[in-house]
Amino acid sequence: MDTHRFDALVIGAGIAGATAAAHLAPTHRLALLEAEEVAGHHTTGRSAAIWILNYGTADARLLTAASRGFFEDPPRGFAETPLAHRRAVLTVADAAQRAALEATLAEGEGLEPLSPEEARALVPALRADYLAAASIERDAFDIDVAALHQGFLRQAKAAGGVLALRHRAGRIWRAGGLWHAETSGGAVFAAPVLVNAAGAWGDEVARLAEVAPLGLQPKRRTALILDPGRWDSADWPLVGDVAHSWYVRPEARRKLMVSPADETDSEPCDAQPDELDIAIAIDRMQQALDIPVHRVEHRWAGLRTFTPDRGLALGPCAAPGFFWCVGQGGYGIQTAPAAGRLLAHLIRGTEPEAELRAAVPLTDPRRFST
Repeated sequence: MDTHRFDALVIGAGIAGATAAAHLAPTHRLALLEAEEVAGHHTTGRSAAIWILNYGTADARLLTAASRGFFEDPPRGFAETPLAHRRAVLTVADAAQRAALEATLAEGEGLEPLSPEEARALVPALRADYLAAASIERDAFDIDVAALHQGFLRQAKAAGGVLALRHRAGRIWRAGGLWHAETSGGAVFAAPVLVNAAGAWGDEVARLAEVAPLGLQPKRRTALILDPGRWDSADWPLVGDVAHSWYVRPEARRKLMVSPADETDSEPCDAQPDELDIAIAIDRMQQALDIPVHRVEHRWAGLRTFTPDRGLALGPCAAPGFFWCVGQGGYGIQTAPAAGRLLAHLIRGTEPEAELRAAVPLTDPRRFST
């Protein structure tokens, strides 16, 4: 078998692997091993992301804040179009959810209360008999996921990284101080450092390497596209309820993306939408918004993978040279730039920037082995 020597192997070329590779490639000649024909097929390519500071676990919020500068001012030539497009986030509540919204306002950063009248001025389709209270986070923005992902892949390749598509790791072992990955094409890749960025398949990769799994749980998330009818929704904020049981956001060509914000436990797979989840999404949306639905124009599902405490896992484990970059859950896009920087520091053994240091103990994968 042909053995290809590198300084680092990254398994998985979704947003986690692409970001890790882009930040590590300047100092490590690396190979990015991807099982599918295209990078980001299962999760990244199905994501519609928005940067929201008040979203996620404590570590996710830290990394989200540290990523903002990259989105607003990426390196020259990183992408042909802007990565960030302003989009406020409107959180609504019915009468039973009013106390939860007040608690969110008290705990959040940069949130403003809105009267029902102010909220309906922004989103006229909101039903008066539903809306009891609202808040807005104005300092949020849509993220161009495809441009971000491709930008990191280009950075990795420009620094000498090799993207190996259709190279599923079928056997992984450590010998002579090197990690070896035998892929579906028959080639063997070897390096002293292995980064497990395999998303929903992260625990499977760990088992192949005889490394203790973290207990990752993939969860299915469903979305659909529909026509909002008489409403011009192009400039609406993202709208969701305070219980995170549904949300809608404007999409291209004056459409709406709707999701029931589902988190259905799943095995690692090519996730497909369930008709019940589609019906639930429409029902929950219509309780709050006066939008008739005559046809669903498109539907899809993807996997979001969580660690047992729902925080990210970035860094080393007991196995020498084995690093985790998994558990991004629903925060993988908005945390990507800072997560990539942090992981590269940990692999190189250099001191992270001040804005990243507090995330080190929060994201340490070894917290699950104690």
